[in-house]
Amino acid sequence: MKRLTLADCFDPAGERFGIPTFPWRCAPDDLATRRQLRSRGLRPGGQDVAAQILRPRRRREPLTAYLYRVDLARPVRPMTPARWRAHEAMMRARRRCPKCRRDAGYVLPAALGTCVTCAYPEEQRVA
Repeated sequence: MKRLTLADCFDPAGERFGIPTFPWRCAPDDLATRRQLRSRGLRPGGQDVAAQILRPRRRREPLTAYLYRVDLARPVRPMTPARWRAHEAMMRARRRCPKCRRDAGYVLPAALGTCVTCAYPEEQRVA
């Protein structure tokens, strides 16, 4: 596979990749990623991807970030009391240890699957 260079990533007409493509950090100001929209209090609002950014890497596939038009973005929907309750219930479930059934006070590590106390009981004993 031919290595992608920064010059290869510049395709504002979209002839090579099918959609307008820009190199890393070279996108126009009227386009933004999801994270950039969110930091402005906006969301894509159902619009299609307007362009993409490609960042070449040495031995792997290039990183791709999709861009959306800022003028078509909509404001982020506010959190309602019902959404807050659902969010709190979801987080409570992620903190509950399936082994000892206690709230660990932190989100359980996926690698352990239990709280640290249950995962390493021998280290919890006082000498």
